[in-house]
Amino acid sequence: MRFIFKTRYEQDLNIARHGGDWFWYGLLLVLMVLAPLVLDLFYIGELTLVLIYAIAGVGLMLLVGYTGLVSLGHAAFLGIGAYTNAYFLGQGWPFLITFPLSGIVAALAGIAIGVPTLRMTGLYLAIATLAFSIIVEKVFSHWSSVTGGFDGLPVDAPDLFGYELWEPWQLYYIALVVLVLVLWGSANLLRSPTGRAMVAVRDSEVSAQSMGVNLAWTKTIAFAVSAGITGLAGALFGHFVQHLAPDSFAILLSIQLLLLVVVGGVGSLHGAIYGAIFVGALPQLIAIARDYLPPAVSQIPGLEPGLFGVILVLFIIFEPFGIYGRWRKVKLYFDLFPLYKKATFKRQKAYLKTERLR
Repeated sequence: MRFIFKTRYEQDLNIARHGGDWFWYGLLLVLMVLAPLVLDLFYIGELTLVLIYAIAGVGLMLLVGYTGLVSLGHAAFLGIGAYTNAYFLGQGWPFLITFPLSGIVAALAGIAIGVPTLRMTGLYLAIATLAFSIIVEKVFSHWSSVTGGFDGLPVDAPDLFGYELWEPWQLYYIALVVLVLVLWGSANLLRSPTGRAMVAVRDSEVSAQSMGVNLAWTKTIAFAVSAGITGLAGALFGHFVQHLAPDSFAILLSIQLLLLVVVGGVGSLHGAIYGAIFVGALPQLIAIARDYLPPAVSQIPGLEPGLFGVILVLFIIFEPFGIYGRWRKVKLYFDLFPLYKKATFKRQKAYLKTERLR
């Protein structure tokens, strides 16, 4: 077990806790860079999709896990980013402009839904964001001059400095670079006063407000940053599927993103990565399982969405800390063995005095 002795206050603001973090994360990054050299085309495509899910998961994690605002409408932000990037690429704009523009437009959409719902929390906020997602999906279906309507919109290959990137491994490296930058930026945001204000709002709005936190400003910033990062993921998602259709950004995708956050571990950037791996691998596991299940079971319509819902409920009931929380428990068990206590992670309900007034 590693003991960390802190001798200055700046250590609390470091991204890495110790040198071991830099070594293991660096080794993981090297393996990710070398992966396309040894993997088949199919696995490169699946890893690319996992990276895209991870980017969107980080965006949703900042809103749900660190600000405490539940959203069922992030498929809309994903679609806004995808259509914005595809439309302006079709107009001849370079990828280096259309890609950040997709994040900016999605962030503006996040502000548009965040400001009217400032006083909403919990179930009411979830319903409002769900309604926003349905409205955006209808816009995608009927704004034919921009989105192509039900016929969809083809997505041109991204170009960098005059070179078109058609190969799957090229998109993989773009997604990897974007994910690393998003993780670095999110980690720095959470160390800043704005990030600490987001966490304070999540823990107790009354206490945060009494300490001088501007609730409206903090929630609006959280929505904008979350939607902007998800819009960047949407732009990459458009290049991955190569043809956009309105039904690609339906409610099921929002549920998948929420499943990603809950299963991975709410309130942790690690959880977004673990959740992305789980959500990316689950459809393939279901497809494999269909070959071994009886036809009466494997051909049930809506089997995949039903399993998503069941898994989401099971994790909320039996493992609310998600995969990352389970990993921390296992790691702590071996660190403290044989002195581990069963009550170490026992869930206890506690309320602040300010919350008792509700």
